[in-house]
Amino acid sequence: MSLLAVRGLRVAYGGIQAVRGIDLDIAQGELVCLIGPNGAGKSSTLRGLMGLVGHEGQVHFDGACLTGRATHEIATRGIALVPEGRGIFGRLTVAENLAMGAYSRRDHAAIRVDMAHVHALFPRLEERRDQLAGTLSGGEQQMLAIARALMGRPRLLLLDEPSMGLAPLMVRRIYETVTTVAREGVTILLVEQNAHLALRISQRAYVMESGSISLSGNSPELAMDTRIRAAYLGE
Repeated sequence: MSLLAVRGLRVAYGGIQAVRGIDLDIAQGELVCLIGPNGAGKSSTLRGLMGLVGHEGQVHFDGACLTGRATHEIATRGIALVPEGRGIFGRLTVAENLAMGAYSRRDHAAIRVDMAHVHALFPRLEERRDQLAGTLSGGEQQMLAIARALMGRPRLLLLDEPSMGLAPLMVRRIYETVTTVAREGVTILLVEQNAHLALRISQRAYVMESGSISLSGNSPELAMDTRIRAAYLGE
């Protein structure tokens, strides 16, 4: 069975249809990417799944229906979103941001273990634990946003454009960590404009255009598809 099963998801802003009835399936432990051009509806899809915008259709997570549930209820069921633009709390310290990621948890000993784990994944965050998050570099803020999401022990991690605005070296570091997190068993749905990178690290991919899914399949096969190579890989 799919960990996440989406049927007929629609997201609209006023009279504008951003997502036009898409279906998605993600199995436990998969790293799946959603690629497509600007304005295709990728971020709106993640926002709909997280309950941040009104939507129609059915969203099931681990067999439970999430349609119509509030964002905090969805989060406590094991889904975390790292939004486009990172969404860190700039006036809080790095340590306080990480603590916010575990706000709904009461297993204090396990929280300390997870704090050590994210520091191991991102050593720079431990070095800057008392620094205001708003003073971090863009790459460090992205590290913090991912680490904060992991502090909630999500079963499904939604990543929205984690490479946006970052230098190539920082992108590589971020994606090395994303791959590590996936290997540790966290299921990931990755939205990414860098199709080459997304297809390289994912098992399966969906291609989204004008609010609809136009192609889907195994990532290595899609990476060799002439339409994908021409439209998204610059060939």
